[in-house]
Amino acid sequence: MMPSEQGTSTGGPNSPSAEPDADLRAYYARKRLIVMRSSWFLAPLAILLALRAPMLGGFLVLGGVCGVINILAIMDANERLLDGRRSRGTYLGVNMIRVLAFGAIPAIAAMYEPPGVIGVDLAGFFTPLALYAIELQRDMTRG
Repeated sequence: MMPSEQGTSTGGPNSPSAEPDADLRAYYARKRLIVMRSSWFLAPLAILLALRAPMLGGFLVLGGVCGVINILAIMDANERLLDGRRSRGTYLGVNMIRVLAFGAIPAIAAMYEPPGVIGVDLAGFFTPLALYAIELQRDMTRG
């Protein structure tokens, strides 16, 4: 029989960080930067699109605003769930309502506008999420 190895840690990718305060500070810094980085990225694109087709520039901005609101709402819901301030059922219900509401905006726009509008709106919507994912990957590879 082999002796027990109690108290040893494998240190896998899901093990807690030695610096939880530093991780939280980095998380809140990324959260604050979502609005600024999305604006810096989308504003020039929206202006260029608006010069060609004003409606497309407006829908890119609309998608970006909805995307920022959505990602901030996701982060807030996750924080409430982890802090125990929200049940899993409430978490699920609120997330489903949010997905349906934000999914309805481009669908409603597509009903009344040319087909390309939904693509531009969705590009704006997913830009904040993509920028956040890129920044998170950078932070994780830096250690």
